[in-house]
Amino acid sequence: MNKITAAITAVGGYVPDFVLSNKVLETMVDTNDEWITSRTGIKERRILKGEGLGTSYLAIQAAKDLLKKGNIDPLEIDLVLMATATPDMLVASTGVYVASQIGATNAFAYDLQAACSSFLFGMSTASAYIESGRYKKVLLIGADKMSSIIDYTDRTTCIIFGDGAGAVLFEPNLEGLGFQDEIMKSDGIGRDFLKMDAGGSMLPPSHETVDANQHFIFQDGKQVYKYAVTGMADVSEKIMQRNNLTHDDVNWLVAHQANKRIIDATSSRMGVDESKVLINIEKYGNTTSATLPLLLFDFEKKLKKGDNLIFAAFGGGFTWGSIYLKWAYNRE
Repeated sequence: MNKITAAITAVGGYVPDFVLSNKVLETMVDTNDEWITSRTGIKERRILKGEGLGTSYLAIQAAKDLLKKGNIDPLEIDLVLMATATPDMLVASTGVYVASQIGATNAFAYDLQAACSSFLFGMSTASAYIESGRYKKVLLIGADKMSSIIDYTDRTTCIIFGDGAGAVLFEPNLEGLGFQDEIMKSDGIGRDFLKMDAGGSMLPPSHETVDANQHFIFQDGKQVYKYAVTGMADVSEKIMQRNNLTHDDVNWLVAHQANKRIIDATSSRMGVDESKVLINIEKYGNTTSATLPLLLFDFEKKLKKGDNLIFAAFGGGFTWGSIYLKWAYNRE
């Protein structure tokens, strides 16, 4: 009997219509297009506009896109995993609401939060559910409305983040395709370098926290960059070595879109040519949980059955890791 592996069989995505370009940011904060582009690789990002629209809206659109393109009956979905750092609200799971809204009423659902590594950790979780043999269809969505926690007077963060969502469907595979290996890491040393101080149980909302701007994300850019460059490169190189992969064997690097220089450092350590690195950071910025699935969404037609993909991400906390996956289908 062939071993069950967990393969991605469908991809969907969604980004809002509103484009926040570097030129517009120049009118908002003390920065300029050349400075942003040279340090991050970002030219513009998408922002979700509309009263009452949260992360669930983005996730629902991405999931609907996947279901439509794949001609998938939502009633067949067993589980919806919602990877996000910006849930609609505390306590009530965003994933549960999304599952109901897309008609996945036979599925159970929950949220998974590991900052910018949320989707990568979700891939590990979804694959484990499939490989257990208990579930046949697991929908993993990565979505974040980062604009909801950004201070647009803070030039250290407002230039980086955007809004978006991507979704993938995991199903069993008996050809040896799909999920192959993973290396997952975390270290609490990063707790103070990338965070939002208020709104949680340690510092509940109050007039004081609002007045002190403590409901916006804070990032110590130098510290995050230092750990991210080392962390992403280390695990990506190690997963290649562990699976006897050379740079010629790797077809695509699917790296978290946080900073172009971090992506370049990772591909350099792996020895992977720039032509094999999927990049869309210039269009979307850092969409946190959505960067990896949005890469698959944008470049799906380039991916061929049997291709070796190396996924890598780094997030606050700190959380980071790498996944080796064999692509399972051709998109005509």
